[in-house]
Amino acid sequence: MINTYYIGGSPCSGKSTIAEILSAKYNLYYFKVDDFLEKYTKMGTVKGYKICKNQDSMNAEETWMREPSLQCREEFLFYEEIFEFIWEDLRQITGKGIITEGAAYLPKLMKGLNISKDRYISITPSEDFQISHYKKREWVPFVLEGCKDKEKAFSNWMNRDILFAQEVQRQCNEEKYVSIINDGCIELDELVNKVVVHLGLGE
Repeated sequence: MINTYYIGGSPCSGKSTIAEILSAKYNLYYFKVDDFLEKYTKMGTVKGYKICKNQDSMNAEETWMREPSLQCREEFLFYEEIFEFIWEDLRQITGKGIITEGAAYLPKLMKGLNISKDRYISITPSEDFQISHYKKREWVPFVLEGCKDKEKAFSNWMNRDILFAQEVQRQCNEEKYVSIINDGCIELDELVNKVVVHLGLGE
């Protein structure tokens, strides 16, 4: 596979923005995992993967009214189920190189593939940064459409992602991968530069 740089972490941390900037600056193919999640879920359902089947069949009420800890555990299992599909798509890309980002790039999965420490970085948001930025996103009400108690559903969603970020940070520490916590105090240019330096893109 051609030179590939991975940005993992958790939602609402700035991964997409940074990947877009690096793609344009260094002429890298940008592969955004989130753009293919629906496709991967369908593929997993066809293969009979349990979590994919669950996610493919649940409505918004069933999805967001579950306990956040359960949602978080299933999110990790979901990414494990679909990882083979992501990897196969990456293998089909040709060109100078790839910058790819997504919460699916779990540190343990990266370690299992022997992805070197200078090709992977994790970015997770602080709790306050995550919640404040989610509240600004216009599509959030559409995700929660169908939930009877939208405030509770949103709270469950946020708590799921907080737990997810904590576990990603723990895995990074365990696997000795670099992890950045974005609390909103770091300017975007500085955050981008941290990623550039770690991945060696400016060399």
